[in-house]
Amino acid sequence: MAGCRGALCCCCRWCCCCGERETRTPEELTILGETQEEDDEILPRKDYESLDYDRCINDPYLEVLETMDNKKGRKYEAVKWMMVFAIGVCTGLVGLFVDFFVRLFTQLKFGVVQTSVEECSQKGCLALSLLELLGFNLTFVFLASLLVLIEPVAAGSGIPEIKCYLNGVKVPGIVRLRTLLCKVFGVLFSVAGGLFVGKEGPMIHSGAVVGAGLPQFQSISLRKIQFNFPYFRSDRDKRDFVSAGAAAGVAAAFGAPIGGTLFSLEEGSSFWNQGLTWKVLFCSMSATFTLNFFRSGIQFGSWGSFQLPGLLNFGEFKCSDSDKKCHLWTAMDLGFFVVMGVIGGLLGATFNCLNKRLAKYRMRNVHPKPKLVRVLESLLVSVVTTVVVFTASMVLGECRQMSASGQIGNDSFQLQVSSEDVNSSIKTFFCPNETYNDMATLFFNPQESAILQLFHQDGTFSPVTLALFFVLYFLLACWTYGISVPSGLFVPSLLCGAAFGRLVANVLKSYIGLGHIYSGTFALIGAAAFLGGVVRMTISLTVILIESTNEITYGLPIMITLMVAKWTGDFFNKGIYDIHVGLRGVPLLEWETEAEMDKLRASDIMEPNLTYVYPHTRIQSLVSILRTTVHHAFPVVTENRGNEKEFMKGNQLISNNIRFKKSSILTRAGEQRRRSQSMKSYPSSELRNVCDEHLASEEPAEKEDLLQQMLERSPRAKTGPWRSASAL
Repeated sequence: MAGCRGALCCCCRWCCCCGERETRTPEELTILGETQEEDDEILPRKDYESLDYDRCINDPYLEVLETMDNKKGRKYEAVKWMMVFAIGVCTGLVGLFVDFFVRLFTQLKFGVVQTSVEECSQKGCLALSLLELLGFNLTFVFLASLLVLIEPVAAGSGIPEIKCYLNGVKVPGIVRLRTLLCKVFGVLFSVAGGLFVGKEGPMIHSGAVVGAGLPQFQSISLRKIQFNFPYFRSDRDKRDFVSAGAAAGVAAAFGAPIGGTLFSLEEGSSFWNQGLTWKVLFCSMSATFTLNFFRSGIQFGSWGSFQLPGLLNFGEFKCSDSDKKCHLWTAMDLGFFVVMGVIGGLLGATFNCLNKRLAKYRMRNVHPKPKLVRVLESLLVSVVTTVVVFTASMVLGECRQMSASGQIGNDSFQLQVSSEDVNSSIKTFFCPNETYNDMATLFFNPQESAILQLFHQDGTFSPVTLALFFVLYFLLACWTYGISVPSGLFVPSLLCGAAFGRLVANVLKSYIGLGHIYSGTFALIGAAAFLGGVVRMTISLTVILIESTNEITYGLPIMITLMVAKWTGDFFNKGIYDIHVGLRGVPLLEWETEAEMDKLRASDIMEPNLTYVYPHTRIQSLVSILRTTVHHAFPVVTENRGNEKEFMKGNQLISNNIRFKKSSILTRAGEQRRRSQSMKSYPSSELRNVCDEHLASEEPAEKEDLLQQMLERSPRAKTGPWRSASAL
């Protein structure tokens, strides 16, 4: 039954006006979606549906299999491969669209503001420059918030929701076409609006939506778009395509097809098979090369050169040819990497803890209020972020000497930024010639350019600047993730961690005298440590970072750092995505049970007052059961309790049975039509759509009242402990 979202009495939790909450049972608190008083834990909601990933082996299914010959089977497999390829290509084009307009809007904004700052620094009108920057950022963030109001599921990165979907929980609206449109346009506005969010996380959600919708050749949002395409209608097939789409999103974001496949396997689906692995990898490769082909052609004019594999590319890590003592990393550095992993795990656990408290505060004080309050919160975050960025760049930055090799580091880094004529990597605000403002260089650039600065800039950043940048970015990124805009967390975590790693390298060089240290390596390890401490990914994140750097020698230090960061963070709390899954009340099973659960018996968790149905049951009885319970499937029993085999006849999904009477519900007039309309409020998603779907079936011959008709359990349905087939 849909959870009642009653207002939480937070302001009265310490006084007697909330005393009545103590009398509610845990089941009532679950239905209401409220929290337990003693530990403030979010209880799982009961209005989520499960997806039918298991095949129901019944007579109709066996009849279909008998009509399938080898030719039809090969045709079905060929069509599936074509769909996988199309999903990869479309996901790559979505990433190209987002990247192109983010780059366009960012260049426009920074070009206007930088010109204004250079002019107003002499005329004393910097307030005008700040107002111009506020105007750009507030406009973009306002548009992003409006898109989230149209489709609330488009907020955030979408990774927790896709993880739930791949593990069998049906999150309403998560793979709709309207969600995709709001996600794509919203994320480009939120990134261009200067918020500390990334576009790489939402790419995973966008790819999953493409994977779910493209093979269907129809849309619920656009009902007129329908084709006679009889394949891939089951939840099982859609799950496989969503897995491929999510992997393609990772591959397009980081240029890491193998990492995308491992991400879908590690963080996503708990239903996997060997054949799916090859299809998912092929889909990821298609997305990577599609995005690489078009981005390389647009930016460098060399079509077919494949120079930009993903939206985020770390560049090539190599020492200067003139420095013979330089090494990317040595065995002695592994000890520092382990310590950085511990610190990254602690920082990630702190980030997750603060973000969880902010999310709970929003659930109690922002979400129950009118939707305009969510927009105002997003605008408030945008104003604070813009003022902090502008003030820190103007006031807290230090003028640092440019390196002798030029304004930009090594040759590979020159390749990354040479096309950015407006967003030059070096910012010289308020600094004399041959010097640059280190704080403005980090804040007044796109986040990807700032990451490249920390990875490859030969010039030094002040330790004070790096420390201030890390603290400000840490706090603002934690505040931003969770507001009502599409937002990713990968790039902010990488940038925050890169500043931490570069700070460690500066301290070791300046105060300990370790001259052999390569600052870019420590920046990369710091980024991995902080990101691993936040998201708690190991295998897939290791491969993603290796593919992004194109340096296999980094495999061992990255893997060690991520493992240590995960173990340290898990000691305090869960990963950020698991936390938000719990905050949404999704009944997602953990991979491993707690120690106390191993001591339980089945009788300890079974319901003593069991609700069941008989093989011959009136619809009125089924409707009454659905109204008074929060479950949708019930055991079918007989009155012969002496024989256990005869007593338990199977498990029945009531909503599927009521679909047999759908035609009569739609064709009757008067009172019967009003009854059918009232059935939309029942908890089962199938039953809610009973009056919206038009399936052809014969009018029943009997004239008795619909609710008094007998609904028999079909003898052709599957018997045993599983539910009956929904395809009947």
